[in-house]
Amino acid sequence: MKIVLTGGGTGGHFYPLIAIAEELQKEARENKLLDAKLYYMAPTPYHEARLFDNDITFVRIPAGKRRLYFSVANFFDLFITALGILVALWKMFSIFPDVVFAKGGYASYPALFAARFFGIPVVIHESDSVPGRVNLWAGKFAKKIALSYPSAADYFEKEKTAYTGNPVRKELMVVQKSGAHEFLKLEENIPVLLILGGSLGSEVINDVIIDSLPRLLLKYQIIHQTGKGNFAEILNTSKVILKDNEFAHRYHPLDYLNDLAMQMSAGAADLIISRAGSTIFEIAVWGIPSILIPITDSQGDHQRKNAYAYARSGAAVIIEEANLNANILFEEIRRLMENPAERERMKEAAKGFARLDSAEVIAKEIIQIGLGHEK
Repeated sequence: MKIVLTGGGTGGHFYPLIAIAEELQKEARENKLLDAKLYYMAPTPYHEARLFDNDITFVRIPAGKRRLYFSVANFFDLFITALGILVALWKMFSIFPDVVFAKGGYASYPALFAARFFGIPVVIHESDSVPGRVNLWAGKFAKKIALSYPSAADYFEKEKTAYTGNPVRKELMVVQKSGAHEFLKLEENIPVLLILGGSLGSEVINDVIIDSLPRLLLKYQIIHQTGKGNFAEILNTSKVILKDNEFAHRYHPLDYLNDLAMQMSAGAADLIISRAGSTIFEIAVWGIPSILIPITDSQGDHQRKNAYAYARSGAAVIIEEANLNANILFEEIRRLMENPAERERMKEAAKGFARLDSAEVIAKEIIQIGLGHEK
């Protein structure tokens, strides 16, 4: 059996694909599909080590991007998209998989076009509460549509959809409480705030945390994932702000959290401050209360809509960027940290929102559709 995975451009698309690939390999072994082969079609490999670890063959396909604002790049990307379709037709025909699984996004369009052209079964997954343009189009011919949010079903044919949640890699489902304080050099008995700005970090969140540091460190210790591009500036600025501060050692800026560091950070955290991308689903799996700060100008306003869809479960509170400043963030953190009963309710709501079997459910459906195509 041959399965093509496509989507990407961001970690929010790529890492759920890896979670599904892990389950596909497991399902293939259990179904004795010894010749099962996985391919990843995208403009870039994003994380080559992850592809290698999961025995996934990378197939490079150009893909143009259509921006909703005026940009000269839109004109040139039309030609890149046309080239991508031609390359995808050729490479899809040479592989001729039994099923194509797509996460959406501009990077998946050429592969989906080729799959439709050759009549190859397609399964898609929509990460957001309001679907993106590529998935709206692909939903018209997809065999099955997996959804992270139940509300997204309103945009597709109901009989095709299934609420599966968003796949989370097995490594990130594990929360390491034992040894977390030693690993991260944290003090015992001081509450821990975990700041997550997405795979690239968030300058908006970074700035407001820096402004709040002297007050926050009086009561809390902070693990701050800054993003690699922001780390040097944040580190230097914090050193200036916290010079001669007796609690400076409570601030722990990190450019990136690998799997072990994320497991430990989640194990230590009492409250998370985060953007509202796919990290929402990891936070839910961990069962940690959160303050979400959605990106204002995200494509289709999806972060804001995702944040409110999650907050309706009772698992999070939201601060809009327009309202965000050091005082408001500090007061919201203080309010939650001084209200253990509310945090406990938020923990239970987060666990209720989480779908631990998401990748498994999707992988089984992909296998079944692929087996039907083989016949």
